[in-house]
Amino acid sequence: MPSRELDEMDRYIIYRLQGDARSTSAAQIATDYGVSPSTVRNRIASLEADGVIRGSHLDVDYEVAGYQLFTLIFCTAPIPERERLAREALTVPGVVSARELMTGEENVHVVAVGRNGDDLSRIGRDLSALGLEIVEEELVHNEYTCPLHWFDETSDPTETSDTDENE
Repeated sequence: MPSRELDEMDRYIIYRLQGDARSTSAAQIATDYGVSPSTVRNRIASLEADGVIRGSHLDVDYEVAGYQLFTLIFCTAPIPERERLAREALTVPGVVSARELMTGEENVHVVAVGRNGDDLSRIGRDLSALGLEIVEEELVHNEYTCPLHWFDETSDPTETSDTDENE
């Protein structure tokens, strides 16, 4: 799919939605940007239709929800089967995401959650049964995310920070 050129309004909408899509309305974005809510809704629909926005996702605190083991599993898949195996990993109960990498031996990263060690052992067995070779497993303490700063109209991606200049 060819990339889509984003204008300033597109970037602003994406930035705001990445910050908190659930609590940010088209009307709020419109007011802050100085356009009508229908303009923002139309832009969002266009960004979705073009595949730029693929959905909105809940940020779940799995530990609070009773799944205290949040694990990153590094796997190796044969190159011809890598995409299929990464997608099939999502069928394993407890797997919440899979990332397919283009380079390196550990070319599939799987994120899984479980209540206990038995859950994680079962997930590992299920991934192996699919054909993924598990290379390493790491327990995650916390994960932090933020909107891509370059979508913020007030930031300049070409600027360097003070720390960059001093290095």
